[in-house]
Amino acid sequence: MLYTESLKKKKDFQIVYKSGVSFANKYLVMYKKENNIEGNHLGISVSKKVGNSVVRHRITRLIRESYRLNEEKFEKGYDLIVVARVNAKGISYADMESALLHLAKLQKIRKDVKNEKNINLCD
Repeated sequence: MLYTESLKKKKDFQIVYKSGVSFANKYLVMYKKENNIEGNHLGISVSKKVGNSVVRHRITRLIRESYRLNEEKFEKGYDLIVVARVNAKGISYADMESALLHLAKLQKIRKDVKNEKNINLCD
């Protein structure tokens, strides 16, 4: 499977929420669960607490596009759910992309961060 598919069913979301591992930052929460296939499934959740439908759809599009453009940086074989927090309202694309990649690093599913300890020592 080359591209990531969507998680859409409530049952699929519940399985990842119950048995997955979660990490959070200022804007997003990411749940991860292994799915034993060679591709990823991505689910996006934006609560009504975040804003009206226009705001929620904008955040959803930002998350989806951030993931799409950085898809090759993610390890394969996971069900991922990204939940937007209230702070995500009105943030820029760059901030959203940064938040998503930060969570991927915390979840240890980011390919391009294998030798980062050596890099950080020089900074």
